[in-house]
Amino acid sequence: MQIAVCDDEKDARDLYAEKVKQLCPQADLVQYASGEEVLMADRPPDILLLDIQMPGSNGMETAQRLRSRGMDTIIIFVSALEDYVFQAFDVGAFHYLVKPFDNRKFAQVLARAVRQYEDDRQRNANQDRKKDTPNLVITSGGKHITIQMEDIVYAEVYNRKMILHTMDSDIEYYGKMKELEKKVGEDFYRPHRAYLVNMNYIRKYDARTIYLKKGQALMAKQNYGDFVRKFLKYNQKMNQGKV
Repeated sequence: MQIAVCDDEKDARDLYAEKVKQLCPQADLVQYASGEEVLMADRPPDILLLDIQMPGSNGMETAQRLRSRGMDTIIIFVSALEDYVFQAFDVGAFHYLVKPFDNRKFAQVLARAVRQYEDDRQRNANQDRKKDTPNLVITSGGKHITIQMEDIVYAEVYNRKMILHTMDSDIEYYGKMKELEKKVGEDFYRPHRAYLVNMNYIRKYDARTIYLKKGQALMAKQNYGDFVRKFLKYNQKMNQGKV
C-alpha cells in the first residue's frame, strides 16, 4: 500500500508524513511538492493526502486529472479553506480535513481510508478470481443456466437427478456425478458416491458426515482417511495464499 503526501509547504508535508509513519509504519510513504509531481509519478498512490492551495496544478485540478485517467486513488483533501468541500464530492474525495485538526481526527480518517483500500483490494481480488473460475453451464427447467464453480457448496444425486446447492438456491438438472467431478477441479472432494463437496464451505466433519455452511454430505467410511489428507492439504494451500 502506497500513501502519498502532497503539499507545497515542506513543513506541512513533513508533519503529515510523520503522522502517517506512526499510524501506518508498513506503508510505502511518498512525498510530493506539487500536483504535477503526483501526475508524473510512475504509479498513482493508493491513498493521497492532498493540499488544495498549491501553485501550478492545485489539489482540485490534480484530483480531476487523476479521475480523468481512471485512477481510483483514495483522496483525502487537507485544507484551511472550506470553500472546496462540494467540489471535493465531484472528484469522489474520501474525506475533507479542514485545518486545524487534532491527531485523533487525523488518525480516524486515515484508519478509515486504509480499511477502504483493503476492502477495495479484496473486492477486486474476488472479482478477478471469479473471472478466472470456470463456469458450469447446465439445462434446468428448459433454461440454460450458467453457474460459477466456486458458488457451488455441494452437489448430490437424488431421485436420479443432480442437485447443485449454492448459498442462495438449489438447482436440479439431469447429469452425472462423474462428469461434474471431472469439471469442478481440485477444490472439490467426493466423500460419497452421492455427494461432491466444495472444501471452501466445510465447517466441520467426522467419520460419517461433512457439515457445510449450508447443508451436509455423507462420508463413506473407506474415503475418510483420504478426505482428511486432501482437506489438510487444501487448508495449507489456502493459508499460504493469504501470506
